[in-house]
Amino acid sequence: MSGERREPFRVLVLCTGNSARSQIAETLFNRLGAGRVHAESAGSQPAPRVNPLAIATLKEHGFVWTGHPPRGMDGLEREPWDFVITVCDKAKEACPVFPGRPVIAHWGMPDPAEVAGDEATRRAAFRDALLLIRRRIELMLALPLDKLERMALEARVRAIGGPALG
Repeated sequence: MSGERREPFRVLVLCTGNSARSQIAETLFNRLGAGRVHAESAGSQPAPRVNPLAIATLKEHGFVWTGHPPRGMDGLEREPWDFVITVCDKAKEACPVFPGRPVIAHWGMPDPAEVAGDEATRRAAFRDALLLIRRRIELMLALPLDKLERMALEARVRAIGGPALG
């Protein structure tokens, strides 16, 4: 990974349903990365639709969701990725092998779509998820991605998902 780079880093974010966490992360990576990264997302068992609270929460925080319907991982394992980030344990277990040795990191976190309760409780879960994902992405984007050797970069990106932030 070291050396000057002109094209954006390619980031794939995986979760189970591709309806909340990974969609939020894709949007945030693409906006906060400002052309430095290009992110996509997918799920091991895609949901029928993106969770409306994910889209609403992004909007409340100034991000316009311009994503896609939930999709599976079919074919994505053949594409060249610089980073593959899983945001749930089930996706981590179902993560295929990717060519080109991308940096693979697990940033596990609870699924806000599984939170029960009233509207305020559910909205708070989505807000908390967005804030955690945003913090992790900001930490990753603060790294000198094009200057670190692969092993050092992988260790630092993996550490972002560690217990201190999770």
